[in-house]
Amino acid sequence: MPSFDIVSEVDLQEVRNAVDQANREAGTRFDFKGTDSTIEMTPDELLLTSSTEDRLRALYQVLEEKLVRREVSLKSLDPKGIEEASRGTARQRVVLKAGIGQDEGKKINKLIKDLGLKGVTSQIQGEQVRVTGKKRDDLQQVIAACKAADFGVPLQFNNFRD
Repeated sequence: MPSFDIVSEVDLQEVRNAVDQANREAGTRFDFKGTDSTIEMTPDELLLTSSTEDRLRALYQVLEEKLVRREVSLKSLDPKGIEEASRGTARQRVVLKAGIGQDEGKKINKLIKDLGLKGVTSQIQGEQVRVTGKKRDDLQQVIAACKAADFGVPLQFNNFRD
């Protein structure tokens, strides 16, 4: 019986490359001179620091441009509020969202049930949703419907088996 998994993953190597490119650009651009604008990466979040809120927003925009160029979905970013840091600098945390939570999983299940395709079932398995069906065409309809819907997280479809 054909099946596939719906997952939400972030390619950390591509994120790291985008962060390196953004840091390099912030170091060379004239409008960032003397602002000490940097982006630090940990496995589950990014920390942007700069001298002012305005430069911090510009740094975030540069980061978004680099991520888009590297084909990392901006839906995987969850920016938090801008905070005051020491010596009058500004700081912002950006959490990297990966995995499908229970709420998103339930929404995906509901969407698949609402399609009314005969023989197609879905179930939440940890941070992924497994979809099985009798016909390959039905599963391709499910993929198309999930791509058209917006669940707030980037979706990838893998492990397709006949």
